[in-house]
Amino acid sequence: MQFNQVEGQTTNALYVRKVLSGKRTGLLYVVRWSKSLALLQKGLAAFNYTYDDVKVISRFKRMAMYEAVMGGLNVEIDDNMKFSNGITAVFYAILSGAKAVIITGINPDSSGHVYNDANLKRLHAGTDKQILQALIDRGYPLFTADIEVARASGLPLWTEGSFKGFTEKSTNAVSSKQS
Repeated sequence: MQFNQVEGQTTNALYVRKVLSGKRTGLLYVVRWSKSLALLQKGLAAFNYTYDDVKVISRFKRMAMYEAVMGGLNVEIDDNMKFSNGITAVFYAILSGAKAVIITGINPDSSGHVYNDANLKRLHAGTDKQILQALIDRGYPLFTADIEVARASGLPLWTEGSFKGFTEKSTNAVSSKQS
């Protein structure tokens, strides 16, 4: 979730709160929240969104994750540089050592968002597409569970065969260590 979705008045922010009202999650990440934790908790409580734990990813942490994965600096000073919360999640998974990162719903060619019919322009679509292509080119274990995302991004589709490939590698690695 990003800061504006907690208290913003844009069409997208209002829809996000409507969809999440009364829902819960285990671990919530809030991107670019610059106010106090108490204000964040109050904002989430206002639309009855609950969680077990909340972590704030500051703008600087987001920039650091981008730099660690992509090898360059992105200060997101304009819409052409901004990337989605989904890409932030991909960076977080990579930096956390995920053996495979499987995404869905991050379609750089789509307009709007699945949770509303406002068909708002996605300002970060071009940047997301560039980042996904760079991650593919660098060989990161990135897949999608969404056929439309696979077509739009070039990401391989996560299939039962993909899963077996990863589990067989794990089993072989364990067998090798036991030998």
